[in-house]
Amino acid sequence: MAAVHAGSDDFGWLGIFRVGLVQAALGAMVVLTTSTLNRVMVVELALPALLPGLLVALHYLVQVVRPRMGFGSDVGGRRTPWIVGGLAVLALGGVGAALATAWMETARGPGIALAVVSFVLIGVGVSAAGTSLLVLLAKRVPAPRRAAAATIVWMMMIFGFAVTAGVAGSLLDPYSPARLVAVMAAVCALAFVLALAVLRGLEGKGTAVADPAAVAAVAAVATVAAVATPPTPFRTALAEVWAEADARRFTIFVFISMLAFSAQDLILEPFAGTVFGWTPGQTTQLSGVQHGGVLLGMIVVALAGSGLLGRRFGSLRGWCVGGCLASALALAGLVMASMVGPAWPLAATVFLLGAANGAFSIAAIGSMMRLASQGRERREGTRMGLWGAAQAVAFGLGGLLGTGASDLARWLLGSPAAAYGSVFAFEALLFVVAAVLALRIDASKDTVKAASALSHGQGMPASPSASASAAPRAA
Repeated sequence: MAAVHAGSDDFGWLGIFRVGLVQAALGAMVVLTTSTLNRVMVVELALPALLPGLLVALHYLVQVVRPRMGFGSDVGGRRTPWIVGGLAVLALGGVGAALATAWMETARGPGIALAVVSFVLIGVGVSAAGTSLLVLLAKRVPAPRRAAAATIVWMMMIFGFAVTAGVAGSLLDPYSPARLVAVMAAVCALAFVLALAVLRGLEGKGTAVADPAAVAAVAAVATVAAVATPPTPFRTALAEVWAEADARRFTIFVFISMLAFSAQDLILEPFAGTVFGWTPGQTTQLSGVQHGGVLLGMIVVALAGSGLLGRRFGSLRGWCVGGCLASALALAGLVMASMVGPAWPLAATVFLLGAANGAFSIAAIGSMMRLASQGRERREGTRMGLWGAAQAVAFGLGGLLGTGASDLARWLLGSPAAAYGSVFAFEALLFVVAAVLALRIDASKDTVKAASALSHGQGMPASPSASASAAPRAA
């Protein structure tokens, strides 16, 4: 695979595809820890479902270190060592989690203790690699390609999920603890090697992948979330970023929108089963309908962001606002569904919810890429880490909020339909609040560029210096 030329400021489509491959490798390492190990603990080991739930929540909670990881890459000025080091820690955590699960069969206490350590490593690895990978993408993708780049990278991550789950699933039968560890080790090793090959030369001159000793050193640094003493202390840098009005608003926007986005994940299928009487197979198909809508929404925003739907087809901020409002309307439709019952077109409503979610999420990622370089210079990683931490905490709380609120509402209202409807209404309100916040974020450099800019093979590059010169507005 050809490398990006040293000194090149922008990624072409090949560079974006390579970043997507790294994201796919990251996803391949994560997917088995959050799905397969969950099933093994609950089914094969007959452990309470709360245990894997808490472990997954722990790996999200650990990601509050994302701003520290991003700050470390800001200080060094290079993202590749942090990506490689983070992937190494992630691989170590993934193999450790598989070993812990196998160990639980004969020594439950020590196995659970090892699982806790392993999921902490998984969270740290995702934080270090994921944050720096997004910063690299944000700094090197020209403005007209950002929405399309975000779609490509996230679709490749989903592709990594699907391929890994399918192949690993076939290799795990017949199940045995030793086979589980072997499959997990093979997946982590192959994904890590793929990422190393793809990253070589990607960042440009002076950013080749480090040798194994350097990788080990970076991994150790990432694990304890510490870097060499910088000229500016981390707390000062974080305070400077938080003082930027747009960075602060976007952090709150990410948290609220992703909280609303994730809160319905664990209650949508139970809602269809309880209120509509759908079978497990039908509710699983409903989840597929929702994901199909998400994919459509992502593709539409990617095409609009690339100028392929017209010379001027809105802005990323407009898609953020519109996607949030459309999500709120779709959730209002689910509130109506809870009142009307089986006569309501549930599948169509869920498809629209998925499409709205897909549109706003890709627009938000594109806006994140733009805003990362806006404000004080050499704080891109700190900003991206702050937003990544907000997203991780929101996802960790979202499932608990959705399920807990539905249980509480059922107890208070005495009706499952009314309970689910009240939770959907609350999520709709969160999306309206997120839309208002998105409206207040500066979009002066966010207009989608014309398709003619791409017809010459030249995108309008991001201008960090110009962005940095613009003083953020007061909150």
